[in-house]
Amino acid sequence: MPEISQLPHPDREDIELTAVLFALSDEARLALVRQLAAGPLDMIDCSALGADVPKSTKSHQVKVLREAGVVDSELRGRNRRLTLRRADLDDRFPGLLDAVLATADQP
Repeated sequence: MPEISQLPHPDREDIELTAVLFALSDEARLALVRQLAAGPLDMIDCSALGADVPKSTKSHQVKVLREAGVVDSELRGRNRRLTLRRADLDDRFPGLLDAVLATADQP
């Protein structure tokens, strides 16, 4: 039985462009990525997902980002620490993350 704290994350070489683009296509997930660009934070502190959003929806949003290889989710006590996988994304798709984050403010 796999340990619950160890959620699957793709290896750097297994991160696919289509999965990353899909993960970043949602406004809430993109807002979370923008928040994580400033540094890691606990999932409970992710204001980008909204205070009134159900926990199950927040978990799903983070799962999509994690499975696409955009974020790392590490168990910290009873919480999860989220980190943007910037180095992995920059290695696989140079300039993509910077371009997405730079245009996130524009309509």
